Amino acid sequence: MAVGLALTSKTEQYNGRITSFVVASCIIAAMGGLIFGYDIGISGGVTSMEPFLKKFFPDVYAKMKEDSEVSNYCKFDSQLLTSFTSSLYLAGLVASFFASSVTRYFGRKPSILVGGAAFLAGSALNGAATNLYMLIFGRVLLGVGIGFANQSVPLYLSEMAPPQSRGAINSGFQLCVGLGVLSANFINFGTEKIEDGWGWRISLAMAAVPASVLTIGAFFLPETPNSLIQRGNDHQTAKLMLQRIRGTTDVQAELDDLIKASSVSFNHPFKKIIQKKYRPQLVMAIAIPFFQQVTGINVISFYAPILFRTIGLTESVSLIMSALIAGVVGTAATFTSMFIVDKLGRRVMFIFGGVQMFVSQVVIGATMAAELGDHGSISKGYAYLVLTMICIYVAGFAWSWGPLGWVVPSEIFPLEIRSVGQCIVVAVNFLFTFIVAQSFLAMLCHFKSGIFFFFGGWVAVMTVFVYFLLPETKNLPIEVMDRVWREHWFWKRIVGEVEDDKSRQQNA
Repeated sequence: MAVGLALTSKTEQYNGRITSFVVASCIIAAMGGLIFGYDIGISGGVTSMEPFLKKFFPDVYAKMKEDSEVSNYCKFDSQLLTSFTSSLYLAGLVASFFASSVTRYFGRKPSILVGGAAFLAGSALNGAATNLYMLIFGRVLLGVGIGFANQSVPLYLSEMAPPQSRGAINSGFQLCVGLGVLSANFINFGTEKIEDGWGWRISLAMAAVPASVLTIGAFFLPETPNSLIQRGNDHQTAKLMLQRIRGTTDVQAELDDLIKASSVSFNHPFKKIIQKKYRPQLVMAIAIPFFQQVTGINVISFYAPILFRTIGLTESVSLIMSALIAGVVGTAATFTSMFIVDKLGRRVMFIFGGVQMFVSQVVIGATMAAELGDHGSISKGYAYLVLTMICIYVAGFAWSWGPLGWVVPSEIFPLEIRSVGQCIVVAVNFLFTFIVAQSFLAMLCHFKSGIFFFFGGWVAVMTVFVYFLLPETKNLPIEVMDRVWREHWFWKRIVGEVEDDKSRQQNA
C-alpha cells in the first residue's frame, strides 16, 4: 500500500490537461486501428462472397454448393482460403521486428508513416488482383502496414496521453478497430449486391481510404517527448514539446522522470528484456496478446459471415448480421470502456469481461451441439439465441480484452525496453492470430460445436491468470510503472531479489 500511495502522490505532481493538440494527434495516430479493423471486417465478408470464391477458390465454391454431401462444419475448410486471411498476419509478424528498430532509432512518427504507406499499396494491389498471387502479395503488404502501425500507434498514444487519461486515450486504438470492422461489414453488405460479381473489388480497394488518412496525417504528427529524449535530442526540445501537449509550462516533474528513465543504456534491448528485473513485463508481453487471441474473437471477426452461413442463414443476412454484431455492438462496448477504464481499473474489466465471454461461449457451443447437425440448418429460434449470445460475447471482448490487450502492454514497459517490449507484444499477437486464422476452418470441421468449448476453456484460464498475476496499473505514470511489480504478492519475490542483490553490491 505504501508504494501505491507513493505512486499516487507522484502522479499528482504532474500538471497538464487533455489539450486539443493531443486529441487531434491521437485521432490521426489511431487511424492505425482503423486500418487494422477494416481488414479484419473486410476479409471475413469477402471470403463468404460467391463471386470471390468462384474466381479465386473454386474448390470451396463447389463444396459450398454441394449441400447434401458436405458437412455444415466443413463447407469452407480450405487451407488455401485461410491463407488469404492468415498471410497478412504472418507478414505482420516478420514486419514487427523491423518496426521495433524503426520505432526505437527513428521515432514513433516514421514507423506510423511506413505502416500507412505499406497498407495503402496493399489495398491497391488487392483491389486490382487478377490472380491468387496478386491477391496474396497484396495481403503481405497489408501485413507489413499493420505490423508497423500496431507496433508504433499504442506506444504513441500512451506516451502522448496524461497519466489520468491514458486508458481512455489508448482505448481509442481499439475503438478505431471497432469502427473499421463496422464500416467494412456495411461496405461488404452493399457491395455483395452489385451485379456482375465485382463488388468484392470495391470492398478490398476501399481500405485505401483509412490508409490514406493515416499516411498523410503522419506527416503532420508531432514526435512524443519520450522518443525525443530516447533518441538523444536536447532536453529543451523535449520540454517544449511536453509543454505543448500538456497545455502548461509547469512540466518539470514529468520531464525529470522522462530524463531519469532515459539515463539507462538503450543498447541490446533484446538482451535487457530477458533480465530477471524485467521478468514480469516479459511474461505480460507474451501472455496478454496470447490470451487475447485464444479468446476466440477472431473466430467471430474473420469468419462471422461463414459461421452464420454454417447455421443456415443466407449470404445477405450473414453479412448484415456481421455488420450489426461485430460492428455496432463491438464499437458501442469499446466506447463505453473508454469512459470507465480509468475509474474501474484494468483488472476488474479483464475479469468481468472474461466471465461474460466464457458464459456466452458455453451457451453457443451447447446450443449448436444440441440443435445443428452435419446437414440442414438450425431452427430460427435457436439461430436467434446463437446470435444473441454472440452479441454478448462480442460486447464482453470489446469492453475488456479488446482495448486492454493493447492498453496494458503499451504502458508497463520502462523506456529502455519499450520498443522491443511492444515488438514482442505485436509479434506474439500476430503469431497466434496467424495460427488461429490458418487453423480455424479445419478446427471447425473437426471440432464442430466443440470449437466454442475449446476457446471457452482458454477464456477461463486467462481470467484466472489476471486475477492472480496482473497488478492494477490505472492512473500511474508510465515512467514509474516498474514499482507496481515490487508490491505485488508474486512478482515482488522475483523483482525484490534483484533489488536485494543490487543493495548488497552497493554495500560491498
